[in-house]
Amino acid sequence: MTSADGTPVRVGVFGLLGSGNLGNDGSLEAVLGYLRAEHPEAAVDALCGGPEIVGARYGIPATRLHWYRGEYRTASRAGAVAGKGLGKVVDIFRTAAWVRRHDVVIVPGMGVLEATLPLRPWGFPYALFLLCASGRLLGTRVALVGVGAGPIGNRLTRALVRGAARCAAYRSYRDAPSRDAMRTMGVDTSRDEVYPDLAFALPTDGALPTDEGSAPTGRPAGTVCVGVMDFHGGDDDRARAEEIHRRYLDGTTRFVRALVEDGRPVRLLTGDACDAPVVDAILAAVDSPLVTAARAASLADLMKETAAADSVVATRYHNLVCALKAGTPTLALSYAAKSDALMDRMGLGAYCHPARDVDPDRLLAQFRALEERSAQLRHTLAERNLVAARQLAHQFSALTAALFPAPDRATPHALRENT
Repeated sequence: MTSADGTPVRVGVFGLLGSGNLGNDGSLEAVLGYLRAEHPEAAVDALCGGPEIVGARYGIPATRLHWYRGEYRTASRAGAVAGKGLGKVVDIFRTAAWVRRHDVVIVPGMGVLEATLPLRPWGFPYALFLLCASGRLLGTRVALVGVGAGPIGNRLTRALVRGAARCAAYRSYRDAPSRDAMRTMGVDTSRDEVYPDLAFALPTDGALPTDEGSAPTGRPAGTVCVGVMDFHGGDDDRARAEEIHRRYLDGTTRFVRALVEDGRPVRLLTGDACDAPVVDAILAAVDSPLVTAARAASLADLMKETAAADSVVATRYHNLVCALKAGTPTLALSYAAKSDALMDRMGLGAYCHPARDVDPDRLLAQFRALEERSAQLRHTLAERNLVAARQLAHQFSALTAALFPAPDRATPHALRENT
């Protein structure tokens, strides 16, 4: 794909990429796969949280998202506070200069319009607003592709998120509650579409068992993958964050212990570097050779782990995505509407348990009910995955029409003004 003057179209990708969250990086991989397949001549680079990792792993030039290197560390000293404050000003010009160099900027998936986890308005919401506002002012098309959104209590965070969404040239969401949340915030979503999460577009070669009727290979028969999370509630739960975390950890640990007492091998999964202490705490508390921990470096690794299991119980959203895409019967420890919506889309809406109130006995009963219907649920997931693949093919076609208009394509149709 080239621009009118014959030069390659310049495409930027933006977000907390390369920062340790496997879901974010998986969304980037899906978009890069689309660009390389449909627009191989495009020149792609990133403005992201972990430029060294993104550059090395994906082979694209990458620039640090924030001027101030300690952006996501708590500032307690005067120098750090001053550095953060100066960084907010410098980032206005850095972001605008980066946006100006591009024809198109894509924000690939991620929960960029939500606050289901603790979030400060002057962190990523401010960065996203700078990006989208710069795109609007400088004529660069900014696309929020398959993103997550949710109700936001903090007024400043809500204003920044709403402003960013309104400035974007293209928006699509990974579930209907996300679109509903943006409509409630005052964004015109009448032309915004809902598609499956971008991670469903990732390849599964080598991840799925080959013999449908046999037990998965690579793990002992009966293995259960349990995806854990450094869960402290959402942005509005700061006052009781530690209490929420203790209840989650205690309930999850007791559930793992119950599985071990039944003789089931348990494989602990994470989705972010910050989840490691939860794994360590469970390993120490249960202290059994039946409990092991996976060290997944990508969503592809997570898919292989979940494909080799009999069943999955998971908290992080993209742990659920990987298990469902792998076709493994899955129970969600749900902490937000996005988890419930995902499970419902994939035909497993009955198998959700609240992460804020893990009841080990009730969870174990739900888990046993899940396993009793394992064969039927695997068939359901196979059907739903085919539907998801078709829907994402349509998403990428719509994205091409909106962001890469052919010379003879009508501009008003390709470029929408979202106000």
